[in-house]
Order: sequence, then C-alpha cells, then structure tokens
Amino acid sequence: MVELLWAVVLALVLLVVAVKVFPARRVTVYEYQKGLKYSRGRYSTTLNAGQYWVISTFSSIVPVDIRPRFVTVQGQDVLSADGVTLKVSLAAEFQVADPNVAINKNADFQNSLYLTLQMAVREIVGKEKIDTLVENRAGFSTKLAELTSGKATEYGLKLISADIKDIMFPGEMKKAFSQLVKAQKEGQAALEKARGETAALRSLANAARMMDDNPNLLQLRALQALDNSSGNTIVLGLANGAGG
Repeated sequence: MVELLWAVVLALVLLVVAVKVFPARRVTVYEYQKGLKYSRGRYSTTLNAGQYWVISTFSSIVPVDIRPRFVTVQGQDVLSADGVTLKVSLAAEFQVADPNVAINKNADFQNSLYLTLQMAVREIVGKEKIDTLVENRAGFSTKLAELTSGKATEYGLKLISADIKDIMFPGEMKKAFSQLVKAQKEGQAALEKARGETAALRSLANAARMMDDNPNLLQLRALQALDNSSGNTIVLGLANGAGG
C-alpha cells in the first residue's frame, strides 16, 4: 500500500515537472484562417479551422488570414507605344490560396503581387497606342489578369480580379480627345441626317414614278385627302379627256 502511494506521488511529481518543463497551450484557428504548424521551427503541416493543443517548447501554430483582400496601384506613369505618358491606376482582388508558399516562400506576398501588377501595366501600355488603350479598356483588364495570375499562383495566391480604375492623360491630350469625341458625334449626327434626307428623297422619287406610271393614283390620293379633310369644300381639278 505504501509503495502504491509512493508511486502515485512520484507520478504526480513527474507530471507537474513535465507541465513546467513542457508547457502546453491551446491554439484556435478561426473559420477565416488556416494554421501553419511548425515543429522545432520547421513547417510540418497546414491546419484547417479548429482548436489544437501544442507543446510550446517544440511546436507552434501560426494563423494565416485567407479572406479576399485588395491591392491598389495608384497613378503609375507609363509610356505608351506612341510616346504618350499616361497615369494608370488599377485594383486587384486576391486571397491566400497556399499559406505555406505565401508565408514560407515569400518575405511579403502582397508587395510581390503589387510589383508584378506594376510590371504588367508597363508591359501592356508599352505595346499599345493610346487610341487602342482608350477604346479597349476591357481588353486591357483581361490582359492584366492573364499576365499576373500565373505569378500570383507562384506566390501562393489566387488572383480573383484585376481591373483598370482610371487612365489619365496629359492636359493637352485630354483636350484633344474631347475635341475628337465631339467631332465624331457631330459627324455621326450629320451622317444620320443625310441618311434620313436620302431616304425621304428616295421615297418622293418612287412616289413620282408611281404617279407617272399610274395616273389614277393621283385621283385616289385626292379622294383620300377629301375623306380626311375637316373642311366643307374641296375643289378637284380633273383633266378633260375630250379636249376642247
């Protein structure tokens, strides 16, 4: 009995010593996070949301936020293919897809993506003329996403979207484009007016041709006018075929 008591006491003492020497703690990984588990400073696995016990002396868990976030590139001065300096702003939405790569393989994954977006903008604008960029902004955004999505994957990220926020021109270019747009609109209006006048003249010419081919149509048209007239008197001049 005494020996059993001493064994229990010894076990309790060893347990207390173990807790003191190898303290354990509970770590919570939330729903919007992944947990990077390290053993003796080395990455071992990625944990999903939940609660975990770790022995602090040997292991640690680092939570990583995986919610979508934005990176904005403001007012980059970029030279177009025809030598015009533009200020281009853009925004990209991304999220951490592989926490191991994003954290352990990059010093700053967000800054890496930022620089990649900068370089992509310079590459796209440098190959295009200014009028092409203005007319095809949607295509600009598509090319931007194509150029950066692969690099984002290398950083452990998923690129959700990349869009042009604004393209700003020098003052004189802005005035020139404004005048060009105005001239285009005026030209379109004149073209539509000319088309309308041409259609009206064509209709009149067709009507005159029909009247020449069918003289009775003139009398029918006069009777139609009489039927729609609100007046009391109408005078019809009809040709006398007898002559004299």
